[in-house]
Amino acid sequence: MAEYWDIYDVNKKPTGRTMLRNDWNMAPGDYHLTVLGIVTDQSGRFLVTKRKMDKQWAPGALEVPGGGVKAGETSLEAVKREVSEETGLNISGAAIRLVDSYRNDSPEEKNNYFVDIYSVSLDFSMSDVHPQESETDGAFLMTYEELEQAGNEENFLHYRRLQKALAEIAGIS
Repeated sequence: MAEYWDIYDVNKKPTGRTMLRNDWNMAPGDYHLTVLGIVTDQSGRFLVTKRKMDKQWAPGALEVPGGGVKAGETSLEAVKREVSEETGLNISGAAIRLVDSYRNDSPEEKNNYFVDIYSVSLDFSMSDVHPQESETDGAFLMTYEELEQAGNEENFLHYRRLQKALAEIAGIS
């Protein structure tokens, strides 16, 4: 079944129109919405997954759970769904808060989007994590310093965009 995304205007307001997921033929001034969930355990370590090596884009890179917001879905609903789908974690009891949001304009690629970044704090162990096998080569808990190193080595997706949120969640000023 086809998945649709809502189309937003430059002010992140829904236009009432939808687009087919990954239909990179957006008109100027149209945007879709994606989410990223930065999951931390009670020790403050970050949950990341490693992309499968057969991925066309960024094979083997580390990333946090996330994806597109489906038509009719809020970004909060989407981050709950994406974290659950990609990690297998039940986050119904998690402390979830929006920590950052940004807009990306890529008119040459016809792919404009907003990204809402959430902090998801949860008491869990790695035995509770069941990564999406079709998408990942496993999941890991990493410290802020380890993520920073992976980001500086350009092996952590969206690191530059996530750096401020990661530091805030880690309590680094």
